[in-house]
Amino acid sequence: MEGDVQRTSDAAVQSEEAERSSPRFHLDLWLGFTVQNWVLDVGRPVVMLVLPADWFPLNRPGAADYLHLLYNITAPLILLKMLERSPRTPPLPAVHLCIVAVVMATSFHLVADSVTRRLLLIGYQLHVSVRENPVMKNLEPSSLVDAFELLFYYDDTLGHLMWYIPLFLILLLFFSGCFCPRSQEGRMPSAAWMLLAPNAAYYWYLITEGQTFMLFIFTFFAMTATVMHQRRRGMVPDGNGLFMLYSFSAALCLVAVWVAGLWNDPVLRKKHPGLIYVPQPRAVYTLHLGRVAQTC
Repeated sequence: MEGDVQRTSDAAVQSEEAERSSPRFHLDLWLGFTVQNWVLDVGRPVVMLVLPADWFPLNRPGAADYLHLLYNITAPLILLKMLERSPRTPPLPAVHLCIVAVVMATSFHLVADSVTRRLLLIGYQLHVSVRENPVMKNLEPSSLVDAFELLFYYDDTLGHLMWYIPLFLILLLFFSGCFCPRSQEGRMPSAAWMLLAPNAAYYWYLITEGQTFMLFIFTFFAMTATVMHQRRRGMVPDGNGLFMLYSFSAALCLVAVWVAGLWNDPVLRKKHPGLIYVPQPRAVYTLHLGRVAQTC
């Protein structure tokens, strides 16, 4: 009798240990990541376009600005949570430096977005460079154009580098810990498949609107190299790793379709010169859809 009880107890302990050691899909983390990105990041330009401009005074923050303020708070918290879930945590000073950089960069973006929203109301065109905009050509004194170019440099260049380099580094670091032995090969649960489409679509938005194609593709290549290295050690991606791989792959397909559809647009080609041609959605809107909306 005592032997049966002991065997039952040992079996329960082994079952509990196996459950703990088996790979687990972090639904709470990915759900929070997706909701934050769609509501507080993608939702900002939508709010700017939908809500009437006279609902908020132009010399005070608007609805889109408040969404951006919330994003500046939630984004560092979610990135910190990712690092907590990762088995490979970098040194604490590096973590602090990354989070500080993200907060500073999103603050640059908040200011530039607020100014851009007000410029759009007086005819600023996102598909034209700052100096070639009709609004800027009529600006007096003309040296004020340099101030606006400096503002957009903080946003589009310096701010994006300080924001997206830590973001992709943290995603890559998290992915490096999303592996398990072949015997415990994980599968994506149904909840992960439901989050796949919105997560991939957000990466598409991140690449196109944020102009982060090079950072994205280098991160994707690094993830692929990590998979190849881990397979030699008998390890395979778990549910979280598969979710990230599929999301990045789907986003890359969306970007390819997006670029192919706008490949022969001469105005956007002038806006985005160089080897890497990835038009921004807001520039496409002001160039094509904005005119249609005004006509209607």
